[in-house]
Amino acid sequence: MSRVLSLLASLAFAGAALAQSYPSRPVKVIVPWPPGQATDIAARVVAEKLQSALGQPFVIDNRPGAGGAIGSDVVAKSTADGYTLLAASAGPISIMPNLQKTPYDPLKDFAPVSLIALVPFVLVTNPSFPARDLKEFIANVRANPGKYSFSSSGTAASAYMVTALFNSMAQLDAQHVPYKGSGPAIADIIGGQITYTIETVAATVGHVKSGRLKAYGVSFSQRANAMPDVPTIAEAAPLPGYDIGAWIGYTAPAGTPREAVARLAAEMQKIAQAPEIKERYLSLGLDPISSTPDEMATFLRQQQERYGAIIKAQGIKIE
Repeated sequence: MSRVLSLLASLAFAGAALAQSYPSRPVKVIVPWPPGQATDIAARVVAEKLQSALGQPFVIDNRPGAGGAIGSDVVAKSTADGYTLLAASAGPISIMPNLQKTPYDPLKDFAPVSLIALVPFVLVTNPSFPARDLKEFIANVRANPGKYSFSSSGTAASAYMVTALFNSMAQLDAQHVPYKGSGPAIADIIGGQITYTIETVAATVGHVKSGRLKAYGVSFSQRANAMPDVPTIAEAAPLPGYDIGAWIGYTAPAGTPREAVARLAAEMQKIAQAPEIKERYLSLGLDPISSTPDEMATFLRQQQERYGAIIKAQGIKIE
């Protein structure tokens, strides 16, 4: 018995020592997107703070391609020692594995560390659309099946998933017009060729403030920091249970020592509370958030199931 207790004590001591010594050299953060994309910017902001707090460089390594799958796979197959991290996001982790076979298992090949940002979406129309609020918008579109159109940045994109769920819950029949990117999808709403879309707050907030777009509701169950005067879709429609959007977080290869993961997560919780982070995220249309590794693991399972259900119900396939 004493031998077992001694072993447990030595393991606990080793874990505590690892937590204190980690990191002892530079940490690579792989971003599976090009520089300037939302995941890249959010990951860089957090990496800078981690570097200051932990005293080692957190080096961003952009590995774009295949909708984020290339960089994500690099991390999944990296040594699980805490020195390679992934700037994870909804596309390659929660959505793509429900649409096609990926070289990694999103729930088994990664060790969740912490969420760092939520990416809210907002339903927008041309200002000329004759509805004062979301209830009137739904009533108008519902009364005219097939008359109105909605745009998205592609059938497999987060924006389409978010809008498809809204249309289903609100019982709307509208024509889908996919575009190559959110820019042209929004431009044709401003121009009056398309009726509505649900796109990221980041991509629309400037147009809403300038009066080129009208906002009816945001996609999460809480209001977006960048649009505090816009109600949630769940409360404005009302559509209880409508609570969806994109996310950004940090993960590591599966098997990474829990002590290293816990230390990173603890620092990220502090970072999320920093006033300068909140201000920076506000300018980007993102909402800061943090989580424990276990909370993130639960969140990822829920997201996997949520998007999987939408894809199955809508019969969505990669174009």
